[in-house]
Amino acid sequence: MISVSGKKWTERIINKNSVNKIKQDYGFSEIIAKLIVSRKFNETEIFNIKNDIEINNKFISNKDYILASEIISNSIKNKEKICILGDYDVDGFSSTSLLVRFFKFIKHPYFYYIPDREKDGYGASKKLFKKLILKQPQLIIMVDCGSTSNEAVSFLNDNKIKSIIIDHHEINRPYPKSNVIINPKKNDGYSEYNYLCATTLTYFLLDIVNKKNKIKYKLSNLLIYVLLATVCDVMPMRNLNRIITINTLKKFDIKKNILFNILFQLHKKKDKLTIDDLGYLIGPIINSSGRLGKSILSSELLISDDTELIRKNSKILIKLNNKRKEIEKKILDEIDFRKIERENQNVIIYLNKNINEGLIGIIASRLKDYFGKPSIVITKSNNIYKGSARSTVDYNIGSLIKTLCDKKIIEKGGGHNLAAGFIIKEKNISSLDKFIQNDYLKKTSKLISTFKYEEELSNTAINLNFASEINKLQPFGNGNQLPIFLFKKLRIIKSNIINKSHINAILKPNLGPSVSSICFNSVNTEIGNYLLSYKKDINLTAQINLNIYNNKKRLQLNIKDVFV
Repeated sequence: MISVSGKKWTERIINKNSVNKIKQDYGFSEIIAKLIVSRKFNETEIFNIKNDIEINNKFISNKDYILASEIISNSIKNKEKICILGDYDVDGFSSTSLLVRFFKFIKHPYFYYIPDREKDGYGASKKLFKKLILKQPQLIIMVDCGSTSNEAVSFLNDNKIKSIIIDHHEINRPYPKSNVIINPKKNDGYSEYNYLCATTLTYFLLDIVNKKNKIKYKLSNLLIYVLLATVCDVMPMRNLNRIITINTLKKFDIKKNILFNILFQLHKKKDKLTIDDLGYLIGPIINSSGRLGKSILSSELLISDDTELIRKNSKILIKLNNKRKEIEKKILDEIDFRKIERENQNVIIYLNKNINEGLIGIIASRLKDYFGKPSIVITKSNNIYKGSARSTVDYNIGSLIKTLCDKKIIEKGGGHNLAAGFIIKEKNISSLDKFIQNDYLKKTSKLISTFKYEEELSNTAINLNFASEINKLQPFGNGNQLPIFLFKKLRIIKSNIINKSHINAILKPNLGPSVSSICFNSVNTEIGNYLLSYKKDINLTAQINLNIYNNKKRLQLNIKDVFV
C-alpha cells in the first residue's frame, strides 16, 4: 500500500501462537498481547506492566565503576580539586548537574565547564585542557564526551592530572589512556547496557560513591535529570530505562522542583509531568542554548536552586528556543525536498553551507522523519565542514562514524546508534556519500524501507477506553513507540495550519463522533496538501494519543501518512 508521500506501508506480521500464550499466561487483552509480542518485551518488562520494580544499581561489582569510585573517593578524602567537563546538550548538562550537585552537597572543591560549540568545538581537546588546567584541577571527569579524545587525555597524563571518562558514544581502539573509562560500548563486560545515556551511567557511579563514603545525599531527587537526559537523547525506552522512567514519573512532585515548576508556570501548565513534556517542551528549551552558543544558560539552569536565576534564565531560553524554531522553519521552507529525494539513494546527504552548525542536527532529524531514511546534514563553519547525522533503528550511525574515522574519510567524529556528529574535509564529502550508500545496502535489507502499522482498526476503536488500554504499555519512546494503526474511510470536516508548521484536521468516521487530529511538520508536504484540500474519504495511518490537559482526557489522532 503506497501513500501520498510515496511510502510503502504493510501490516506488521506477528506470531499468533505467541500472542495467545501471552494472553493466557498474563491475562492481557488481545491488543496488549500483540504489542508485547511485536516489541519483543522480555519477562521483566512484561512483569513491569502491572507491577512496580525498584531501581537497582547493576554496576556495584563492575570493575570500571569500582575503580572510578575509588578515584573519586580518594579525591574527596584528600580534598583534591575536581573539574567536570560536559557536552553542550541535555545529556551533557544533566550529567554535569548531577556531579555538581553532589560535590556542592559535600562542600568539595570543584568547578565545571561546558564547551562553547563555536569557540571550543565538541568534547575534550588538548586546546581546551590547556585552558582548564590553569585552575589546577587534580582530577577531570568527562561526561557525555571523551571516548575519542586520545590526544587530550595524553596531555592530562603528561601534566599528572587524573581523569575519568563517563560516556556512551562509540569508542575507538586504542582507547584514551584515562585512569578509567566507563562506557558500555567498550564491550568490557557490560555491553548489554549500551542503551544508557551518560547521565544514567553517572547516576549509578554517584550511588556507589555515596554509599562507599557513607554520605547521606538523597540521590533519588536527581532521577528527574536522569529521565530528562534519557528522553532527550532518544535512548530506548526499554529495560532499565523503562524501570527508571516509571519510578521517576510516579514519585516526582513538580511542586518540589524549582526548575520544572517554573517552566510549567511559564507555559501555564497544571498537569503532571509526562515524557512528552520532557521531550517536546523542556528538552528543546534546554538544548537551545547549546545550539545557539549560550550553553552557560542551561548549565546554570540545571545546577542552580536560585528561584530568580532559574526564572530569568528560563525566560531567556524560551525566547532563544523560539528564535531557533524560526530559523529552523526558514531553513526547512527553503529546502527542495523533491530535489533531495532525486539526488539521494538509501541515505540522505544534504550539504548546505549556510545552515547554523547548531541546527544541523535538528534539520537532519526532520529529513530523517520526512524520508524515513538515515539523514546527514553538512554545513561550513569557520572554514570547517561539520556534519550531523540522525538514523533509523536499523542502521547504527555511531558505528558508521567510527568506521569513517578509521578509514580517514572524516577527520573527527563520534556518536551512538541514532545520532552522530563529525568534521570532514570538503574533498572527502563525495567519498563519504559513496561509502555510506554502499555500507547501508550491505548492512540493511530492502524491506527496511517498508513502514509498518500494527493492524487495521475499525473507526469505533477511536475511543477513550481503547486509548487507555494501549496506555498500559507506557512509557512510550524509542524502542516502544506509541503504536500506529490503519484507519479507513475518514472524511476531513475541517483542516487548518497551526504554528506555521503543523496541520490540525477534524475527521469524521462513518460511525461514531468526529475526532481531532494533528500531523506534525506537514506544511508544504504531500500529506499536508491532502489534509488541507482533500474533500473525499481518506485512509490513514495514525497513533491514538490520549491527551490530558487540566485533568481532562481528550483523544487525538497523530497522523503519520495518508492514502487516497
